[in-house]
Amino acid sequence: MMSLPLLARNLLSLPILYPMLRMNFKFPYCHFAATDPTLNTLQFPFFVRTTQSDLYQMAAISEVVDHYGWKQVTAIFIDNDYGRNGVSALGDRLAERRCRISYKVGIPPNSGVNRSDIMDILVKVALMESRVVIVHVDPGMGFEIFSVANHLEMMGNGWVWIATDWLLSVLDSASPLPSDTMDSMQGVLAFRQHTPDSDRKRAFSSRWHKLTGGSLGLHSYGLCAYDSVWLIAHAVDAFFNQGGIISFSNDSRLPSGEGSSLHLEALSIFDDGELLLNNILQSDLVGLTGRIKFGLDRSLILPAYDVVNVIGTGFRRIGYWSNYSGLSIMPPETLYTKPPNRSSANQKLYSAIWPGDALITPRGWAFANNGKQLRIGVPIRVSFREFVSQVQGTDMFKGFCIDVFTAAVSLLPYPVQYQFIPFGGGKENPSYTELVNKITTGFFDAAVGDIAIVTNRTKTLDFTQPYVASGLVVVVPFRKLNSGAWAFLRPFSARMWIVTACFFLVIGLVVWILEHRINDEFRGPPKRQVITILWFSLSTLFFAHRENTMSSLARFVLLIWLSVVLIINSSYTASLTSIFTVQQLSSPIKGIESLKESDEPIGFQVGSFAEYYLSKEVGISESRLVPLGSPEAYAKALQLGPEKGGVAAIVDELPYVELFLSRQCTFRIVGQEFTKSGWGFAFPRDSPLALDMSTAILALSENGDLQRIHDKWLTQSTCSSDTSEIESNRLHLKSFGGLFLICGLACFISLLIHCFQMTRKLHRSAPVESPSPGQGTSRSGRLHRLLSLMDEKAGQSKSAGKRRKLERSLSENDRDCEFGRNPMRKETERMAGATSL
Repeated sequence: MMSLPLLARNLLSLPILYPMLRMNFKFPYCHFAATDPTLNTLQFPFFVRTTQSDLYQMAAISEVVDHYGWKQVTAIFIDNDYGRNGVSALGDRLAERRCRISYKVGIPPNSGVNRSDIMDILVKVALMESRVVIVHVDPGMGFEIFSVANHLEMMGNGWVWIATDWLLSVLDSASPLPSDTMDSMQGVLAFRQHTPDSDRKRAFSSRWHKLTGGSLGLHSYGLCAYDSVWLIAHAVDAFFNQGGIISFSNDSRLPSGEGSSLHLEALSIFDDGELLLNNILQSDLVGLTGRIKFGLDRSLILPAYDVVNVIGTGFRRIGYWSNYSGLSIMPPETLYTKPPNRSSANQKLYSAIWPGDALITPRGWAFANNGKQLRIGVPIRVSFREFVSQVQGTDMFKGFCIDVFTAAVSLLPYPVQYQFIPFGGGKENPSYTELVNKITTGFFDAAVGDIAIVTNRTKTLDFTQPYVASGLVVVVPFRKLNSGAWAFLRPFSARMWIVTACFFLVIGLVVWILEHRINDEFRGPPKRQVITILWFSLSTLFFAHRENTMSSLARFVLLIWLSVVLIINSSYTASLTSIFTVQQLSSPIKGIESLKESDEPIGFQVGSFAEYYLSKEVGISESRLVPLGSPEAYAKALQLGPEKGGVAAIVDELPYVELFLSRQCTFRIVGQEFTKSGWGFAFPRDSPLALDMSTAILALSENGDLQRIHDKWLTQSTCSSDTSEIESNRLHLKSFGGLFLICGLACFISLLIHCFQMTRKLHRSAPVESPSPGQGTSRSGRLHRLLSLMDEKAGQSKSAGKRRKLERSLSENDRDCEFGRNPMRKETERMAGATSL
């Protein structure tokens, strides 16, 4: 018995139907099973689809494929418009997610296809790399495909089978199926149009069950057919309420039926067809399938599908897909009231049971079992052969990169058949850009070697996890710096020496100012005081100062300064010791920036990406770049220098440079790596092998095998690097800026407090005699008194005060004697004389 969806599709594919629709008889044509995505309103203006287009079903399948991380699928389809157009839509949807159909095969839609033909097709499928098979056929053909696949053991572990909605249309209507049929499709994923659960749907299902006695179930297409009838009934009712009339007229454009059994001239045009069409398209009602409303493209709004897993004697729904929010475990109708959320964290499905009763999601691919080996391109290097080299007279390769590759392949959970294909002429290092480009053209399946992972290459290829850290560095020749007679000046820069000397003088001057009035050791003739300032400040360098400080402010300044001197002394001693015990190296080139600013020639390795980077990214003129092909050429060009036709520096990747410097002890790296990258193995875009190889490389790194391979090939140093350094950094002023700042602040605060004290004493002191008019208020007089007060010893100022008091007392006594009121005058004069002495 032919199923309802199949009958509807066969009617739609009759040769007469498409010409009738194209002739536009203006009679609305509603179809509840026409899922062909190519049927559109431009080609068929009066066509109305009352089911979902396969465009949405293929979108749902592509999202499931992407959700599980599969990148390639195999498509088996019925070779008619329905199958071809559906698979074409699937390919477009997969491409949007960087997935693809790696192999597809069509089966003719006739009874001439037998089991043997299907077996031949599935044998070819089994030889392909993809293990994800999508079956888009009719039910009879689909069950035969599953039966043959089960016979060929293609329904076991590692396989993924996805069926379009044809499978659920049968399971919903004719379940349970025979046990052998169900056994042949265990673990299959299937789709069906989602119909919300409702009281209306349950009541109808109950009535249908009573009507059929349970012998025939309801599938989504049957529900769509029921809703289509009610949709047309509502539209016709509205049509008559609007005054519409069912009338027809002939169309002179129709061809005559002479000589034909079709008699197209008998067909007529529905005069009010547009009115009825508009009533259908403007309908908004709720049916068994949910809300029935058409969008601007005449498609039903809010398309959704159930994702089903076939297990046991039935099936289990593991989630939903909707055009609104993608994959979810919640019914789509509960999400329509919320903002759409298509984030990866929100895309969820329940766990599925896969073919072979597997609970772990299959990888989705395996190496093609068709006898074809992977063609892996390997560069033929003529320099730095420790990384990659061809065994002379054979097709075998050896080296660090080859050992890493073979060790990683041995860790894969499946066998990999491959063969190394030499690339290059053998006279000079080949272009690595050309090597990886041959992967994009399909000439190579992968590339193994010292291949740098750079931006331009990652745009078209996939790389494994880097197995070597790399980056461009600058290599230069160096000259030894002899100690010389003035080597003791080299620990400090010139600015550091100047600032330190100035601070010695400043500290001496500050302490003198703070101690001059109260400390006899800081007094005396000007010459002696200058010598005292110099001696005191310089003697603090060795903590040998003999002068005692009496002022609290001076002691505070001296404490800070001695701490600074201690640190400077220790740093100087350490740096000077390094200068005399470590061989110092020097080069006028400090890194890529100084190299860029010069106009001297620069060497690079033939075939390396360094040429492109220096010319395009750094902006160095190509005329300055000199290709070099071997370590010997490196050494010769650096030794000659720019003046004799050589180069000033060489820019190359760090692994090459480290191997070069392990044998050439007269060159050094200057500056830092100015690029950060690594070496990896190259594969085609979206290759699953790249991911598995990355995991294997990480395992090699964790278990120590990667380091052991590195030591085997690349640890060959003959230079004693522990006695050489590139220009030990001098001690600069900025290293001690904080110390000098603290010391300067201490001096400033102490002087500020001292000046405040002097100002207060100046205001408190009063002259013995009344000043002449205009003299005491002059600024010069105040300045003179301030300087005198600062130069005056603190004890002398107190004696002078007492003397002035005695002089005033004697003056009063003289006046008293004149009046006979001072019998003690002589005694007072004697005391005054003693005081003055």
